[in-house]
Amino acid sequence: MKGTKIIYLRRKVFAAAAFAIAAVMMFWVVNHPMVVGASASTRQLPIYCVQKDYKVLSISFDAAWGNEDTQQLIDILAKYNVKATFFVVGEWVDKYPESVKALSDAGHEVMSHSNTHAHFNKLSPQEIVEDLNACGDKIEKVTGVRPTLFRCPYGEYDDHVINAVRSMGIEPIQWDVDSLDWKDLSAGDITQRVTSKVQPGSIVLFHNAAKHTPEALPGIIEKLLQDGYTFVPISELIVRGTCGQDYTIDHTGRQCPGKS
Repeated sequence: MKGTKIIYLRRKVFAAAAFAIAAVMMFWVVNHPMVVGASASTRQLPIYCVQKDYKVLSISFDAAWGNEDTQQLIDILAKYNVKATFFVVGEWVDKYPESVKALSDAGHEVMSHSNTHAHFNKLSPQEIVEDLNACGDKIEKVTGVRPTLFRCPYGEYDDHVINAVRSMGIEPIQWDVDSLDWKDLSAGDITQRVTSKVQPGSIVLFHNAAKHTPEALPGIIEKLLQDGYTFVPISELIVRGTCGQDYTIDHTGRQCPGKS
């Protein structure tokens, strides 16, 4: 009886150990870079940055709420002859049409950041199309130009969001350098963060109405100009066309010219 009990306990220990080993192996397989990369490659991704072999980048601003410094940003950019891309919310266009026109008149791109800054993951494809059309109508009415680029509110997206956006002939745009200016970082911290992370083909994220962005922007532009960078609007940075035919997007969100 005692021997049978020992054998039973040994079997339980062996089974538990086997289960633990299997769990570890499963975790390793699921999280192995090759597996993760394969899974990620099937995802629908927006453009985070662009493959470039020379020093060029784009700076972008999201405009959703305040409007305290829009003209100041226009003046700073004009001083250095830099053209940027502004992603604006439709409701912001309703409140500040004169600022939208000023951005366009200054030669900056005015693109869509949605109509109401909703969580797009929770919208149906039809609701996404309706939202983008509403915002596009407002921007076009003020600027005369319909937006061809879109930035998801909160940076949130999934496959159905990206598919719906691209079905409209609009390119979804993220960023690979986040200034974190919305966290009220000091001008020095913003400058250090951006200038240390920029690479050829980068897209930098700023916000209008951020506390220290106007203070940081001149130093950032001057440093990057000294480093040999050229600034272009995002529509001039990216490869236009059809994803998978004219360009591909790797698992990091980097847009690369050519077919898959």
